[in-house]
Amino acid sequence: MHSSPIAISLEDSGSGERSGAKKIQYLKGARFHLIVAAIALSLFLTNLEIPVVTTALIGITNDIGGLERSAWVVTAYLLGYVGFLIIFAKLSDIFGRKLLFFIALLIFTIFSAACGAAQTLTQLIVFRAFQGMGGGGCFSVPTTVCLELVPKNEYAPLTGFISLVFSSSMIAGPIIGGAITDRSTWRWVFLLNVPAAVPILAVIVFCIPNNFPYHGNPHVPRRTFTTLISKQNMARVDFLGGALLLIATLALVTALEEAGLNFGWKSAFVITLLCISAVLWAVFVFWERLVTLSPSVTEPVFPWHFFTSRIWLGMTINALSLGAVWISGVFQLPQRFQVVHGLSPLAAGVRVMAYTGAAPISSIITALVAKKGVPPIYLVLGASCLQIIGFALLGSLPASTTISKAQYGYQVIAGLGCGTNISLLTLMTPFSVSEQDNAVAMGAITQFRVMGGAIGLSIVNTVMHGLLRSRLSPILHPAQLNKVLDSTQAIIELPPAVREEVVLKFSEGYNVQMMILAGLAAGQIIGTLVMWKKKQIKV
Repeated sequence: MHSSPIAISLEDSGSGERSGAKKIQYLKGARFHLIVAAIALSLFLTNLEIPVVTTALIGITNDIGGLERSAWVVTAYLLGYVGFLIIFAKLSDIFGRKLLFFIALLIFTIFSAACGAAQTLTQLIVFRAFQGMGGGGCFSVPTTVCLELVPKNEYAPLTGFISLVFSSSMIAGPIIGGAITDRSTWRWVFLLNVPAAVPILAVIVFCIPNNFPYHGNPHVPRRTFTTLISKQNMARVDFLGGALLLIATLALVTALEEAGLNFGWKSAFVITLLCISAVLWAVFVFWERLVTLSPSVTEPVFPWHFFTSRIWLGMTINALSLGAVWISGVFQLPQRFQVVHGLSPLAAGVRVMAYTGAAPISSIITALVAKKGVPPIYLVLGASCLQIIGFALLGSLPASTTISKAQYGYQVIAGLGCGTNISLLTLMTPFSVSEQDNAVAMGAITQFRVMGGAIGLSIVNTVMHGLLRSRLSPILHPAQLNKVLDSTQAIIELPPAVREEVVLKFSEGYNVQMMILAGLAAGQIIGTLVMWKKKQIKV
């Protein structure tokens, strides 16, 4: 990944200067390696926050209650994350990578501490949303910095590295969350981010040049605080587009999440939110077209040519589908081991390594295969089929408290399929757009993947809670039912015969969730076919 110090000319990249051709002076030596290490740690920490709570959720809700709404602990983070990925990427084009990276990490660190201090589930959910805002910036800005550290012919190993860090965080998350919950308080799941962020902040301040990536070009004006907040710079920010994108996403996911909890699908609340979301998405598309085609200095948060590209339509469908499947699997599989099979959080985290561990292995292999000249789209199609098969098999497991050895093999199949497409979608992104769109493109593909995760979690949890309410109602009294849905610890208090029946209903519910994920994985086949052309993208 190290690159010798060479200079190459680029077209105007929209990174705050419009002065014609630019030159990038690539960094080298210790400075280069420290920045890469800081980026890796940043990506690891912010992505770790998605799976780390999966094995800690039972402990959290046993402490402060709210099992029925526990999905919001994950969803709130994803909403903050997904709402600001593209926004941070675009703002870094205007105000600079260094400043936006620092701000994003600071937000993430402050609200990690706040999550650790939360006293109620509502407080935790709110703080998680703000933590997710910082997390989104800590993904989109550093990944763009990665692409500006090396020339284009070195993108493959670097994007493979990004995918490896992402997948590794998914492996470590359930195990770390389980270990902390078993041996300490769940609060350390969030508090550990604070000391870990300190060296990253130091590297941002002292190692990333102030005018990065044009620090070696005397023709590019040096950024100062005054120029950053100037009227000309502010005029370039697409405030309305960013607001529309954020609110449309929030309305959609909130409607999906609440439909199976406090409100029904036919309720005025859910229907209103879905209608608001649909209208805002339509307005967002219209506004981005207007901004892109108008002669104004405002830069669209999502350029119109992305909407008109068949490649990008397919990649968007794939990212949404992949996110829904991968993140929901990471969230639900550990819970099944804890609730149905009675394992500790740590033991559950170890058991899902068959799923999460397969992903980085396939990420590395497929990145290398793609670099040899094999069109990635063929690999994407095959990996999508693996996901469908793996999750369908997981959904066919017998409803039993006994752990079937076959499910480890099924997890491997699903994990290999997910890991392959995580790597390939990231790798294909910079080769599907012009260099000036790299920041927005990398932010967008991640945003759609995480948005898909939020939507997927909303769907499977809505179905799960609706199914449990209907199937447990004949078995439990209303008071017992509410206690079980609030905390699974209440299952232990039930009579043995009733307890066994309740656990089996949970097992059936998890099977239904896996079948839903198999159906959602099929969306990637549709997206791949949309992307299909005679001359395929090669990396």
